[in-house]
Amino acid sequence: MSLYTRSLDDVTARLPEVVAAALALPATTLIADAEAIALRPDGRPHRFQVTASRFGRRGDPGANTAVQPLSVFIFDLLHLDGTDLLDRPATERVAALDAIVPETLRVDRLTSSDVDAAQRFLARALAAGHEGVMAKAPSSPYEAGRRGAGWLKVKPVHTLDLVVLAVEWGSGRRAGKLSNIHLGARDPDTGGFVMLGKTFKGMTDAMLDWQTSRFLDLTDGPTDGYVVHVRPEQVVEIAFDGVQLSSRYPGGMALRFARVLRYRHDKPPQDADTVATVRMLCARGDGP
Repeated sequence: MSLYTRSLDDVTARLPEVVAAALALPATTLIADAEAIALRPDGRPHRFQVTASRFGRRGDPGANTAVQPLSVFIFDLLHLDGTDLLDRPATERVAALDAIVPETLRVDRLTSSDVDAAQRFLARALAAGHEGVMAKAPSSPYEAGRRGAGWLKVKPVHTLDLVVLAVEWGSGRRAGKLSNIHLGARDPDTGGFVMLGKTFKGMTDAMLDWQTSRFLDLTDGPTDGYVVHVRPEQVVEIAFDGVQLSSRYPGGMALRFARVLRYRHDKPPQDADTVATVRMLCARGDGP
């Protein structure tokens, strides 16, 4: 049997516990959509990097498993013993899955049209440390690499008010415009700002035009190649999926999937969110 990541890297030899779980299933040929994840002793998921480190770690697989075992969860079947299930409705795929996969290897599910019940299910998932839930239409087929109208990922949106520290000149369609913004959280101890990453996601053409003019007015000193350093005066509201540890930025943290919601013209930089707030989000594991 073989195990592949989303990028089709063969990681079979690195994950013996996942191989063992798959070989124990009562099937001869099987293609499954599944997840291997590192769990804490209380059953809550570890930070994303802990799981990712197992996929990239070489050396003795048995020793790696002893240090940080992975738990396996199977949530969809694409093929089973000569029968392709891709075009079957989700209800049929789930029935086939339940027939061969033990409950310990299945994710929690709820089938309901009751909005309140769905909300309670989401709340339990979030309380258990997960980032959200996947809602699937019972009639939906399996579409690899796509969610479409039949699949919807439901999760809370985190936001922070941060300060723009620098901006990068864009390329391609954004050539001639200041695009990628460097994001900083306020550090009350030093009176400065701690960089947490950068983003150009969520920007409209009108926003790009506005910020090019705005940040050229805030330019403070010479530019560093394509990076334009600016005075830390503009606050921006950023949505993100979570905070992860990172050695790339001075604060030792980075925002996952950061995107611009709006510029806060009503908020001065001294009222921006602090690095302590971001550390709190990171410590409690908001986002994997």
